[in-house]
Amino acid sequence: MAKRNKAASLPQASIADSVAFATQVALPTWSKGLIVRRPGAVALAERARLDERAVRQMQALRRKYGDGPLLLRLPVRNQAIVLGTEHVRRVLDESPEPFATASSEKRAALSHFEPKNALVSQGAKRAERRQFNERALEAERPVHRQTGHFARIVAEEAERLMANVAPAGELGWDDFVASWGRIVRRVIFGDGAADDTALSDMMTSLRSRANWAFLAPKDRTMRARFHQRVQDHLDRAESGSLAETIARTPQEPETAPSHQVAQWLFAFGPAGMATARALVLLASHRAAEARARDEAADRAATEKLDLPFLRATILESLRLWPTTPAVLRQTTRDTQWDAGTMPAGTGVFIYAPFFHRDDENLPFAHRFEPDIWLNPQRQGDWPLIPFSGGPAICPARNLVPTVGSLMLAELLSASGFELVQPDTLHPDHPLPGTLDNFALRFRLRETASPRDATG
Repeated sequence: MAKRNKAASLPQASIADSVAFATQVALPTWSKGLIVRRPGAVALAERARLDERAVRQMQALRRKYGDGPLLLRLPVRNQAIVLGTEHVRRVLDESPEPFATASSEKRAALSHFEPKNALVSQGAKRAERRQFNERALEAERPVHRQTGHFARIVAEEAERLMANVAPAGELGWDDFVASWGRIVRRVIFGDGAADDTALSDMMTSLRSRANWAFLAPKDRTMRARFHQRVQDHLDRAESGSLAETIARTPQEPETAPSHQVAQWLFAFGPAGMATARALVLLASHRAAEARARDEAADRAATEKLDLPFLRATILESLRLWPTTPAVLRQTTRDTQWDAGTMPAGTGVFIYAPFFHRDDENLPFAHRFEPDIWLNPQRQGDWPLIPFSGGPAICPARNLVPTVGSLMLAELLSASGFELVQPDTLHPDHPLPGTLDNFALRFRLRETASPRDATG
């Protein structure tokens, strides 16, 4: 079939299909909270299976219009959705030019708490801030040089957590997330920030405003107080912390370290969700739990820091329930596609759950398959993007799973976990499209030797 004239516009969805995308994909995604999750909306999405409906809607659009990209009929601006795997790779590989990370929506949201972050910067400022993040987080290293110290922090906080929940015999989300917050503050700033819940509360308040992006006024006073508090912690450059690494990292006048660190705090929040959901997967898949406990036991004996199976479990948690469901870009100039021209200033929407849960192409779409991360050939060339991809890939893509896997190892070494809520997960059944982390509850149980467990 002949290709379209390159000067022609991309295919455009009908009004009905544009409305269907807005109501069945965009609205539920936004309602749950793109910057900080809204518990009530997450619970509703789980009950109503909204994420599963969203994936089916995306599949219907692909069947009708092909691989796209597809322009929507919206009153505000040009908006395209990505439906083809090769187009996902192109958009990510060609970021930030011509597919800028600093989309209008992202600038509006992140300006509430980190307006000088690399994600919403452009040109030389973006390059400097991105380089700072990569150096401080040691983005290319599988294991950060400070991980030995981070492992001690995780061990101490996991022990504290288990001591707190042992009398009741149950571990719930509130207990877990409080412990995770202490780990994050100690890893980034050092022990002096362990109890600074006020910093975390300010971050949550600012992120809640950011959920509304353009629609909420900025609280500039709180934002200034927040950044001053972050900077005060950074100035201590406590030994073993990322703050110490920052103190050694070259900086320019435009680096704005506190704005980069604000994004680290932001990213570590969803990382806690992914870690807790990984524990759900292990608690409901006993054969995988046995493998995980073997690895945890090996870590306890050898103090190894790289835990491939536990890391794969966290990556699989992020595939099944992406904490960044909407990957947003915006074109800086006209771009040419086989189907036509995408105009400059077009918003580009990559819906990660569509590609992660596409059961029309992925045989393991709704199963727990951690081995796809241990053997990437099993993924083929399919775009599984838990940390985005390309030049704008998350610089914490190695650090976050490292800390999460260390936490899982400590918990599994301390106890067995029986999943109480939700009570519907089973290894022989498709996994749900949404998993409400706020309702998670585990019962502590005695465990046999890891090698004695059966699937």
